[in-house]
Amino acid sequence: MQFHHKPPFNSGYTPLCPRTGATADMLMDFGVIVLSPGDRYESDSETDERVFLLSQGSAELSWGGEKKEVSRPDLFDFSPWCLSVPARCPVSVKAGSGGAEFYYAATDNQKNIGPKLFSPEECRNEFRGEGTMRETSTRIVRTIFDDTNRPESNLVIGEVIGVPGKWSSYPPHHHPQPEIYHYRFLPEQGFGFTAIGETPRIIRDKDTILIREGEVHPHVTAPGYAMWYLWVIRHIEGAHYGPATNTPIFVEEHKWVMGDESNIWEPKR
Repeated sequence: MQFHHKPPFNSGYTPLCPRTGATADMLMDFGVIVLSPGDRYESDSETDERVFLLSQGSAELSWGGEKKEVSRPDLFDFSPWCLSVPARCPVSVKAGSGGAEFYYAATDNQKNIGPKLFSPEECRNEFRGEGTMRETSTRIVRTIFDDTNRPESNLVIGEVIGVPGKWSSYPPHHHPQPEIYHYRFLPEQGFGFTAIGETPRIIRDKDTILIREGEVHPHVTAPGYAMWYLWVIRHIEGAHYGPATNTPIFVEEHKWVMGDESNIWEPKR
């Protein structure tokens, strides 16, 4: 399922994937919080762990007796600040002088996971695909937290920067856990393409795509444009996403492209 959202986002919280109705099977809430300078947003929950990822701007975060001023000039060239809190931990967000924009995710979790503010320096950055496939699928992957550094969480969260003209989420793969992708482009009129299962789709700025069990989801970015997307995965009972459950699962017929790139045809001059 794909949602198109024409800019700009409304002030306050805009739900992009509520945990009700047709999207209840995603098992998580997802949306965007837009704050003008000095605006405040409050959050608490008796049942849900929550994540607040700063996409741009500056703000003062308050949670569990702690306080921190955070800023991010843009989401393409700077890694994120990301606050992860358990149920029954109030959060207050006060926007700085230039306003702020956060992405928000929540899911049920009664474990006392402890609050944690992930700094840009703690974000794991890698040029995934580098040195393979004749650099046609090299992209930046920023993993904020997963089972290695937040095993008590029911979520995995990170970002990808799709390089102009190159593929990402490649080779084609799938997994049983639900996943949300949300996109931004530089410049904003940019676009890309994906195939969710066997259904091709064009992707534009501020689109959101929901990926369900078994759906493959490779992407390609149009030349001249950079494609940023946030990915949020919900662990499912008995099957956390990650190496322990052999996820993601690459489509067998395409796994060979990760091997010797000399087997990949290239034009003769």
